[in-house]
Amino acid sequence: MGEERATVDPKLLEILVCPLTKEPLRYDAERQELVSDKAKLAFPIRDGIPIMLPDEARPLEEGEAR
Repeated sequence: MGEERATVDPKLLEILVCPLTKEPLRYDAERQELVSDKAKLAFPIRDGIPIMLPDEARPLEEGEAR
């Protein structure tokens, strides 16, 4: 049984921005997250749905931001 990953609509990725900085997000397919390098937060994607709430975001560790 392989792990099935949900994909995010590329058009959605084009329009989504960080709710805090309003900057574009980077998609991390392996972790299923949308990353805001400026805010140093990673927003989870659950069942193909980006969870854009700062309270749900994971703080990036040192060296994770680009």
